[in-house]
Amino acid sequence: MTKEIDFYFDFISPYSYLAHQKIKSIKNVKFNYKPVLVGGLHNLQGITAPAFIKPKLKHMISDCDLIAKKDKSSFIWNSKFPINSLNIMRGYLFINVKNRDLYLNVMFDAYWKDNLDISNEEIIKTLIKKSKIEPISFFDAINDPKIKEELKIVTQEAHDKEIFGAPTFVVNNKIFWGQDRLEFALDEYNK
Repeated sequence: MTKEIDFYFDFISPYSYLAHQKIKSIKNVKFNYKPVLVGGLHNLQGITAPAFIKPKLKHMISDCDLIAKKDKSSFIWNSKFPINSLNIMRGYLFINVKNRDLYLNVMFDAYWKDNLDISNEEIIKTLIKKSKIEPISFFDAINDPKIKEELKIVTQEAHDKEIFGAPTFVVNNKIFWGQDRLEFALDEYNK
């Protein structure tokens, strides 16, 4: 039996946000957050993102609203969607493990609850201070070649596992794609 569930996410994925909201209430299960660039995954897989297909985007917006309402999650479709999440995804890899939960909550909420442009450097500065992270260290780190390479590696590893979107859960080498597959991932975890 596995001791954790890998959770592949990107802050710009509304479904990742909705899954994260559910994960926060789950006790006695270790989730291993794996940051990927969902745009990079789409490119590697040759997929056009739903954000660039008008009917899919329209459906996605109403679908997320329905899910959030059912789950009683605060949710606002971000008016800046989609943004480039590169810096904040790199940031997740840099920050100390003890600050990661706070960082996750601050960044997800800023984008999907507070309608902020989390690609804007001034907004990022405010958010990382709120996450108890020193801004100079953060901005130095996200430009560090090791951090840049680490995000590329995690995204490539996801692609190599045939993961093509976020969120995706991996348990016992089985892939469960989409926030609505969390229950299936939990079933697999409990086998």
